[in-house]
Amino acid sequence: MARVSTPQGRWSDLDRPPLAAPSLRAALLAPAGPLARLEVLEEVGSTNAELVARAAADPAGWPAPAVITADSQTRGRGRLGRGWDAPPRSGVAVSLLLRPRISPEAWGWLPLAAGVAVTGMVRDLAGLPATVKWPNDVLVEGRKLCGILVEVVPGSSAGGQAGPAGVVVGVGVNTTSTREELDAGDLTGATSLRLEGAATTDRDVLVRALVRALLAEVERFEAADGDAAGSGLAARAAEACSTLGRRVTVHLPGGEQLHGIAEGLDGHGRLLVRPDTASEGNGDDDGGDGDGDGDRDSGASAVAVSAGDVVHVR
Repeated sequence: MARVSTPQGRWSDLDRPPLAAPSLRAALLAPAGPLARLEVLEEVGSTNAELVARAAADPAGWPAPAVITADSQTRGRGRLGRGWDAPPRSGVAVSLLLRPRISPEAWGWLPLAAGVAVTGMVRDLAGLPATVKWPNDVLVEGRKLCGILVEVVPGSSAGGQAGPAGVVVGVGVNTTSTREELDAGDLTGATSLRLEGAATTDRDVLVRALVRALLAEVERFEAADGDAAGSGLAARAAEACSTLGRRVTVHLPGGEQLHGIAEGLDGHGRLLVRPDTASEGNGDDDGGDGDGDGDRDSGASAVAVSAGDVVHVR
């Protein structure tokens, strides 16, 4: 069950104050802001799970765009059901409800659209060299700063047909997490805005900027009828994606691995990997320092892999 943020204990941790719900509503809710609904919670299991459940149960009560954000998540979720937690008020957790005015076939670009938006926000506002790790992470100098999770809101049957009622884009940004806190959570490869020396770690500022950046990227995509090339999303994603040009190992379901060079993105946002037969099955190529020179390129055709078919990319 979620709890609404209250002023009780507001300054119990001067280093990590709670979100200022009144000022966020004033800045982000219509008519002054872009949102139709905003809920600022003190604690929730998962902002994504909460918003998916509420939007599915009461579509009329949750017009898009709408946001749930919280000071604390007790059951944070990542892709493939991976769980995580963090100290209260140490990060930014934003879940954005959308009902995109584009074909659901184009929704596969939404994780990358979110990644592009977060990357731009971190570069501009925090002054850090953020990049996208395909398909759903934002890195700073190879260290994970942010995770993205996109989930479909199930729709009710109508006229014998059932379709998605919307999509929730969840973003979690490590803000003031310490090295000790991250290591204790088995997040040794992660970082935070504070650890990277960001220009700001003000969560109220970050929430406002993040919501506006996400909506601006989605609106450009919608204006082009879901055409990633026509909207410029494909080019922005390619520029932001540090995975491209590197030698990678793609971990697939069932224990299979694909080794090769990440050459680009296809028209659906899938990662194009040109297989490297010399490394097939050796299991020791992490791809992290690959220079993409192609010395061991097999000459085989590139393989398109989708986020739903991938366990991990290294």
